[in-house]
Amino acid sequence: MNSNPTGNSILLKGGHVIDPLNTVDSVRDILIKNGRIEAIGKGLNESESKVIDLSGLIVTPGLVDIHTHLFASANIPEAWAGDYSVYPDCFSFRTGVTTMVDAGSSGWKNFSQFRSTIIERAKTRVFAFLNIASYGMITDALEQDPEFFDVKNTVRIAERHRDCVVGIKTAHYQKPDWLSVDRAIEAGTATNLPIMVDFGYFRKERPYWELVTKKLRKGDFSTHCLRGPVPVINKQGKVYDYFFEAHDRGVRFDLGHGAGSFLFRNAIPAIQQNFPLDTISTDLHVLSMNLHMMDMPTTMSKMLALGMSLPDVIKKSTCDPARYIGHPELGHLSPGAIADIAVWNLMEGNFWYSDSFDGRIPARQRLICEMTIKDGTVMWDWNSRSSVDYRELGDRYGIRENLEFLIFPDRADPV
Repeated sequence: MNSNPTGNSILLKGGHVIDPLNTVDSVRDILIKNGRIEAIGKGLNESESKVIDLSGLIVTPGLVDIHTHLFASANIPEAWAGDYSVYPDCFSFRTGVTTMVDAGSSGWKNFSQFRSTIIERAKTRVFAFLNIASYGMITDALEQDPEFFDVKNTVRIAERHRDCVVGIKTAHYQKPDWLSVDRAIEAGTATNLPIMVDFGYFRKERPYWELVTKKLRKGDFSTHCLRGPVPVINKQGKVYDYFFEAHDRGVRFDLGHGAGSFLFRNAIPAIQQNFPLDTISTDLHVLSMNLHMMDMPTTMSKMLALGMSLPDVIKKSTCDPARYIGHPELGHLSPGAIADIAVWNLMEGNFWYSDSFDGRIPARQRLICEMTIKDGTVMWDWNSRSSVDYRELGDRYGIRENLEFLIFPDRADPV
């Protein structure tokens, strides 16, 4: 993490700001003071600020990834509530992400452990969907047993941790009934929180169209919406009407790329036909980060390659997911807002992107995160833009120019 030697003020100069909530899409300066956006405009000057030149780069709000798995402290092998999860700070800031939402890795019985060992220790801002299954995602078996769908205690823990619990999750349910979804909705209704459904196993007794048109409420999420088994495209190659009907009811569709939940055969015709995708998210875990998903910038770049505009991609990765999880204070660059900022190099060249099953497409653009600022502090600086010439640094603090001698005092003094 980089410190700010000038104090609590940073002036970001000359970047192309894309702030969808405020319909900003032009070159602007941004003044940050005391962890918040002080001003945004052209030709800003502040004599006491640390100035960072961002000319030629794109500046956006910090990303909000609403589908991740972060319960890495559980020490359980081959489990999303365990060794498949990642520690947030290891993967957030280097990818422009300032806010992560864990998607149901823990349930009411182990959420306190998740909070104390991960959420409260991370510099990344972490929220969570609480799994309706009592132990979260330890094993698929525990996500099938009605004994572990404890609405009363799920509501109790969600209310106790309301500052970081943003919804209820159900996932991987295999049986032909709707019990897992119904219990999650009960908990969501009692807490006035949205639910997120990873439909898992598709059964004819509980068709997907019924989930999104009849079961889910306004504000609820269907994640992995472009997964292979999801009936997105009919025999005529058209997106099924029920998606638009569900969206009109207020149901949210979340990407949730993951290791096996994104298929170009669904995604390409869907995006071309204005599929109602609400949020771009990664389903980040140890498997997906090392396979085709990789990270949030790669996932966003894929959506650019499919024809989405850059402002729309930014919108679905910042202010929209922030608002849908009940945190509208995040995901934008309004004066007074929390200074969560991502800086991007939109590279031009010849690139390839793959879906979850080795299908690939060519592309001309790729987003690379150059810098991430959270709460007004530079947390990631890929090209050292916030640093200064080492000789200036030495003069500033009265340090000898021979910094090597100071860093390695056991070496002979050359003077």
